[in-house]
Amino acid sequence: MTTALITGASRGIGAHAARRLAAQGVTVLAGVRNPDTTSFTEETIHPIALDVADDASVAAAVKEVEASFGALDVLVNNAGIAGSEAAPADTGPDEVRQVFETNVVGPVRVTHAFLPLLRAAQRPRLVMVSSQLGSLTLMDDGRWQNWPHLAYPSSKAALNMTAVMYAKTLPEVLVSVVNPGFTATDFNGHRGHQTLDEGTEALVAAVLDTAGPSGRSFSREGVTPW
Repeated sequence: MTTALITGASRGIGAHAARRLAAQGVTVLAGVRNPDTTSFTEETIHPIALDVADDASVAAAVKEVEASFGALDVLVNNAGIAGSEAAPADTGPDEVRQVFETNVVGPVRVTHAFLPLLRAAQRPRLVMVSSQLGSLTLMDDGRWQNWPHLAYPSSKAALNMTAVMYAKTLPEVLVSVVNPGFTATDFNGHRGHQTLDEGTEALVAAVLDTAGPSGRSFSREGVTPW
């Protein structure tokens, strides 16, 4: 049975993906800050305390997963924050630092800590939940006009390169970057035009995929350019 850990699984895309994967027989470890506040009722979803910005929390989660499962088939770095919507000229370093700490340093922290458990799996997968706003190609085509902010798109572009470097240096791990699209969730005040089913399609596909290729970036509509 496949075991997958999803960070940021308390709501939105993370929670919905957890439920969809559980319905397909995946044992899901739902990484949340406070497991007592989750509403999961599925037997194959196990809430686990995990704050991606806290070293001690991540270390404790690794010990818990190792004790219960011994290995981890899939790690999904989904936790993220939007940060300030101020114009770039009005955005200060503290606002950028906060977003990067969760959206870039967090995935690095979690991946580094869980890599031994991934390597213990037969076909380990690493999934980074990014955004089309992190695509230099798409933003150059004018998409920036819909999100003319600094921290969030920059953090997702950095996350993309982080995933590329993992893919190039970890041949034993299948690395995927998924772009959910503008999905109606609390994250964007439910302004998104996609449903949660549509927004989790690429994520679910990446978790279930064991063939690759590694190092690809895609959405439910196909390949996403870097």
